[in-house]
Amino acid sequence: MRTIDHFICGESSGAGSGSARLHQVWNPSTGEVQAEVPLGDAALLDRAVETASRVQIEWAATNPQRRARVMFRFKQLLEENMQSLAELLASEHGKVVDDAKGDIQRGLEVIEFACGIPHAQKGEYTVGAGSGIDVYSMRQPLGVGAGITPFNFPAMIPMWMFGMAIACGNAFILKPSERDPSVPVRLAELFVEAGAPEGLLQVVHGDKEMVDAILDHPGIAAVSFVGSSDIAQYVYSRGVAAGKRVQAMGGAKNHGIVMPDADLDQVVNDLCGAAFGSAGERCMALPVVVPVGEDTAERLREKLIPAINALRVGVSHDPDAHYGPVVTPEHKARIVQWIGTAVDEGSELVIDGRDFTLQGHEKGFFLGPTLLDRVTTGMKSYHEEIFGPVLQIVRAADFEEAVALPSKHQYGNGVAIFTRNGHAAREFAARVNVGMVGVNVPIPVPVSYHSFGGWKRSAFGDTNQYGMEGMRFWTKVKTVTQRWPDGGGDGSNAFLIPTL
Repeated sequence: MRTIDHFICGESSGAGSGSARLHQVWNPSTGEVQAEVPLGDAALLDRAVETASRVQIEWAATNPQRRARVMFRFKQLLEENMQSLAELLASEHGKVVDDAKGDIQRGLEVIEFACGIPHAQKGEYTVGAGSGIDVYSMRQPLGVGAGITPFNFPAMIPMWMFGMAIACGNAFILKPSERDPSVPVRLAELFVEAGAPEGLLQVVHGDKEMVDAILDHPGIAAVSFVGSSDIAQYVYSRGVAAGKRVQAMGGAKNHGIVMPDADLDQVVNDLCGAAFGSAGERCMALPVVVPVGEDTAERLREKLIPAINALRVGVSHDPDAHYGPVVTPEHKARIVQWIGTAVDEGSELVIDGRDFTLQGHEKGFFLGPTLLDRVTTGMKSYHEEIFGPVLQIVRAADFEEAVALPSKHQYGNGVAIFTRNGHAAREFAARVNVGMVGVNVPIPVPVSYHSFGGWKRSAFGDTNQYGMEGMRFWTKVKTVTQRWPDGGGDGSNAFLIPTL
């Protein structure tokens, strides 16, 4: 049985403290266990933090151009190893290889932005703020940062975090999901190959015990998290109580508003990708579609049914598959349960994907696409995140109801509107109570030089991921007020605050 070790001090490491706790890593396409990962503890984390703290001092003193050169080389290595990384990612997560490449590419784009850290991290300067007085600010690293990342994007989200944190001069400890940990370890290996000091980026595996150790450790200054909302709120509360800076991104129930004038052929094509791509295991998936008006709903449904039935579900290395299996048998069972709940609540089951099996891979964690119609806001299945290949139709009578649905929902990650009407799109984008909006864009994940972040229970903390927001999260501001008097002076006014 293959063991996926921790990556400590620049090399693979066993359980460290002698812990025998192991977690199984599945191959979702075959339904077989393919590896084990040791679950670390506080003693292992102590070792990682001690190393990171030592290495970070020298790294922070390295000029930003040299830090950027490591990022440039890391980007090159990612491009050179794209195929092998994607295949490794797909084998543990289950998403198809092309989708896995997209996972890596969106992380790589943040690394590209981090290559510009000499400019992004510049401070401000004011000449002559007072008589002979200049004021300037500098952005300095926090020290040791940590990231706790989910299973659904094992390459992208870690790079969102450590790319910005390390470029800014911090050391970083990554705790990836124990469900698909191989790619995060491989990224750390490539980072050392790119010229980073050993111990600057370390990977520790674990479950709640390791999460709590990270949140409580006095040597960790900041924590970034992506996962479910309940855990995000827990991470935020416990981390802040321990005096840390915390950003914690939670769950989502993103809506796609379809106006009567929308290009329905394009909408259906977009929905098939946004709702069912990566088996729906995306926090920016589009699991709720809101047609405005009964005529729009009926026309959309008529086009959706054959398009969904034509989707191909396959193993992760099938080049013709639209999506692959879900990540674990437990997650498959959870999705099946949610579909049953939706039916019991009164939803109309238009397409049922629960009994899907793939010939030759009957033990794999596959689900066919599911379509539910006449879902209402009083249903629990509407309010909660299903996180699977399930699309729910919630019919809206008019534009006002379409704006209100995502605005009143507990989650506020992303939303999209499909229309040819510029005024309607502009009005919707301005009024909807959601953090990221797409106009005829089904998955509105911002590009790397903007930033990612939802509202309401989709995010806890005041700073978004990556971009300039990421740079601000991973640095602290120091402001210097200076005066250089002519001559030596007798120092008699040394204790007076200068008047600006």
